[in-house]
Amino acid sequence: MMVSTRGRYALRVMIDLAEHNDGSFIPLKDIAKRQDISEKYLESVISLLVKEKYLEGLRGKKGGYRLTRKPEEYTVRSILQFSEKSLAPVACLDCEVNNCDRKESCKTLPMWTALNKQLNDFFDGISLKDLAEGNIKVEE
Repeated sequence: MMVSTRGRYALRVMIDLAEHNDGSFIPLKDIAKRQDISEKYLESVISLLVKEKYLEGLRGKKGGYRLTRKPEEYTVRSILQFSEKSLAPVACLDCEVNNCDRKESCKTLPMWTALNKQLNDFFDGISLKDLAEGNIKVEE
């Protein structure tokens, strides 16, 4: 699985807004500057987040963007799921129903299914709050 620029930027925007989550709207230019992302590209990422109702926007002088929920109510999986369209490691696991002609005889399907479950469980176990507060520990 390779997370795209759009997915990485969506996470960065959400983390930035979680870190500055005081109820006010944060201007796009402030987010872009802190995250070193062009405003033009950021607009496309934010429009996806607004469309999915992860953010709400307000136009005008006091406008900007803010989270629609508490940071602990967002999971990394939920953010990546819509920005990446799929987190499945192989195409046959990309749909609700596996329509692969070889699914009955595929010797690798159980491995891919197990990996897919581990990825989903891992990303479900990390909240936006965890990321914003730096609560992710790397085991060595």
